[in-house]
Amino acid sequence: MKISFRQYAKYALGFLVFIAAFSLIYWVGSTGFLRPGVVEAKIIQETAVFDKAHPEIRAVMAAQHRHTAKLMAIPEVVGTATGLNEAGRPAILVFAKEKVGAGVIPESLEGVPVVVQVTGDIFAMKASPSKGSKIDPTARFNRPVPIGVSTGNEGECSAGTIGARVKDSTGNVYALSNNHVYALENTAPIDSQVLQPGLYDTSCVFDPNNVIGQLSAFVPINFASSNNTVDAAIALSSTDFLGNATPSNGYGTPNSTTVSPSIYQSVQKYGRTTSLTKGTINGINATVTVNYGSSGTATFVNQIIVGSSTAFIKAGDSGSLLVTYDANRYPIGLLFAGSSSGRLAVANQIGDVLNTLHVTIDGK
Repeated sequence: MKISFRQYAKYALGFLVFIAAFSLIYWVGSTGFLRPGVVEAKIIQETAVFDKAHPEIRAVMAAQHRHTAKLMAIPEVVGTATGLNEAGRPAILVFAKEKVGAGVIPESLEGVPVVVQVTGDIFAMKASPSKGSKIDPTARFNRPVPIGVSTGNEGECSAGTIGARVKDSTGNVYALSNNHVYALENTAPIDSQVLQPGLYDTSCVFDPNNVIGQLSAFVPINFASSNNTVDAAIALSSTDFLGNATPSNGYGTPNSTTVSPSIYQSVQKYGRTTSLTKGTINGINATVTVNYGSSGTATFVNQIIVGSSTAFIKAGDSGSLLVTYDANRYPIGLLFAGSSSGRLAVANQIGDVLNTLHVTIDGK
């Protein structure tokens, strides 16, 4: 086949243009703008920590604070919190004990989306006949007893959970639980006996051999005010009577270092009724009204909301320590209340608990 000079020149020119273009691409790549033969195909997603330091969370918390009183005045509403909507954006959460009529709760407030969750009433979680794990947290344990198991005050046939072993600046050690477990909603006298297991789990029969300490201090629950932050109490004990780790089917020993909550944080707890359960923090800065039965209701602020697809907390789990679901097991909160299904749980911030009682976690 023959080729003309004109065709030859055309092909040669095209080849030179190709070489020049390739050289330019390679040169640009060598400067860091483009690597020859490589296409960037990854998607980089920013991982936000939705805690109280996050600017959007702070803005939503401020809006929540401005509207909580009005929302809580709605008869069906039992709480509010700052959380995330289904799109993963910060939102005001509203907890209702039953379905609310259309238009009663706005879809947004100050441009912030509002998410309504029907939770039922929120109850203080004390006492339950439920059993069922191979290691029975309702049983009497050899001394020193583990944390996360049945406990209570000699003055009532009920039971809750030992949350943690804590210590003060002088080295004294205490069992940490809720006011409504150890101080019986402000009614138990200081120095009254604290037991393991609680009387509910011994058919209401007192046995002096079950004493592990004496009620030392508690934070009063104010049933007439909305400024409660903790439901907490401590019982003076000793390392001979009280250990600082869960039973072997639990998470082990909590860390001595505490952390603040953040939305989407994975957490776990070990308690008297449901043993080891896992959940996710889906609300912070919560205001909730808690039903204490015959004692009435009390409103708590600055609380943590934990959600789970199955029961995270049940009656008898009150006082359980909320810790991170990782190898560090950092304490985050002290559980004390939840919905009847147990899929929503409420915890005090552990920093508020420890600061008020002037103790620290005696952990690893």
